[in-house]
Amino acid sequence: MDVTELKQLIDVHGREPGSLIPLLQKVQDLYGYVPEESIEIMAKELSLFPVEIFGILSFYSQFHTSPRGKHIIRVCQGTACHVMGGKDILDILEAKLGIRDSETTPDGMFTLERVACLGCCGMAPVIMVDDNFHGNLTAQDLDGLLKTYQEEGQ
Repeated sequence: MDVTELKQLIDVHGREPGSLIPLLQKVQDLYGYVPEESIEIMAKELSLFPVEIFGILSFYSQFHTSPRGKHIIRVCQGTACHVMGGKDILDILEAKLGIRDSETTPDGMFTLERVACLGCCGMAPVIMVDDNFHGNLTAQDLDGLLKTYQEEGQ
């Protein structure tokens, strides 16, 4: 981990405890997650205990303390998606990728997340890959969809 970039972020955001959440957001933007090594440095620089930072990280679901995949797949499990086969889509993706909810493929390509609702009920079942919505999905659509993102990631 490059400590220089982290210290520059701390210089920009300040050393007040109130700057912790924006700082954590920037650290996650920089590394893709909040590395454990960065927590010790931030704690020292902001005069906090590491456990206080871990408390914030565990409270807010936006923060991640382990590396995530290049592509984040969010599978809607809301009522409309559930009725239209969203659970089946999740089960198929887990089988195809060999991972479960909140896990990342060994090659670092995909992280799979089960979400309560994506707000696209009229397109059920829906998944979101990164910032792209894919609706009215069938099991047959998934192979082509995964292949597209795998090729994009190469």
